[in-house]
Amino acid sequence: MLKNLFKPRPGPRLGDDLYAKAVAQARNPAFYTRLGVADRIDARFELYTLHVMLLVLRLRDENTVQGQDAAQAVFDVYVSALDHALREEGVGDVSVGKKMRKLGEALYGRMNAYEQPLRAGDEAVLAEAMAKNVYAEPQAEHADTLARYALSTRAALAAQDFNKVLATPAWSEV
Repeated sequence: MLKNLFKPRPGPRLGDDLYAKAVAQARNPAFYTRLGVADRIDARFELYTLHVMLLVLRLRDENTVQGQDAAQAVFDVYVSALDHALREEGVGDVSVGKKMRKLGEALYGRMNAYEQPLRAGDEAVLAEAMAKNVYAEPQAEHADTLARYALSTRAALAAQDFNKVLATPAWSEV
């Protein structure tokens, strides 16, 4: 029994690895240079959220216990990374809860805004949500291109074998 208690669990490591891959893709300079995403903390949050969501959706779509566990592991690591980032910014323990609640509301708001259009392949609705959230402009010039990228990535991940997604997610070219 004690062996099982102290045995390393694959979930958190898997979540760490997939989260790191989502962050690496979200940091692709082309988002900031070619697609005009502002290099600000809030815009980076938006891109991290988009990429984590694309992975979580793909993993959940697997509709297996392994897929659900992997999706939850990625999501848990993301929430933990947000908490860690707040603490690195000097937010005190008393305020972290309030700030995390606000970030959690923003995170769920994005997921609600993006999930339906991603699932439906609705570029126009997705572009509108991205203009509002990523660019903070109702008529953002590159919002439609970012929406096409997200839909293309969703399709690429869906076409990829589950184990390949776990090893190397298929991100579309920016």
